[in-house]
Amino acid sequence: MTGRGRRPRTEAGHRRRTLLILVVVWAAHLAAQLGDVAVLAGFTQTLAMPALAAVLWTSTSSPRGPLVRLALGALGLSWLGDSAPRLAPESLSFLVMVAFFLGAQVVYALAFWPYRHRCLLTRPVLATPYLLAAAAIVLVCAPSAGVLLPAIAVYSAAIVMMAVLASGLGRLGTVGGAVFVVSDSLIALDVFGVLTLPAQGFWVMITYLLAQLLLMLAVRGAAAEDRIPRG
Repeated sequence: MTGRGRRPRTEAGHRRRTLLILVVVWAAHLAAQLGDVAVLAGFTQTLAMPALAAVLWTSTSSPRGPLVRLALGALGLSWLGDSAPRLAPESLSFLVMVAFFLGAQVVYALAFWPYRHRCLLTRPVLATPYLLAAAAIVLVCAPSAGVLLPAIAVYSAAIVMMAVLASGLGRLGTVGGAVFVVSDSLIALDVFGVLTLPAQGFWVMITYLLAQLLLMLAVRGAAAEDRIPRG
């Protein structure tokens, strides 16, 4: 068998292995959240974004364009947002998380910016619910936010912009961006004492993982489409 024939099989094998790792890590994490197994939940959370980045890497072809590279950067910053707060003093852990995820939202927005001509920015009426949701979260959290209120406002604006721009990648991007807003809203409502759901950690993480997965699938689809020669 020639090297050319072995290469597709090797690449397919890599894709299957990374997907299997993703499924195992994410399933273990969600089970740990439901079972309140803190050590396992913490460990698997630090593996969640590297596993997703590996799936994106193995399911896209070289040379990878700016969309894929920036999406990988956003996943890297998300990983830091998941991991670095554990190493920070408790008084700073929330701010560390917000800082890294703010960076992730900005990088995602940069990745999606070239597709703005087909996102919800072209239909302001459809983008309005995102703006209202962000404003509502800021308003309900404001009484308890104190000096963190400016940070919450900036982050809310960033994630809404990311979500709106993500709609330029189609249905998967639209849903992924919207679910990301839901996930981060659940965190804010809990941190500032507005609303804490039963099994709060599970609902935060399942929406977060779903949002990241949908964005990854949208990026992969858009990258494949961009490689098709235009007639």
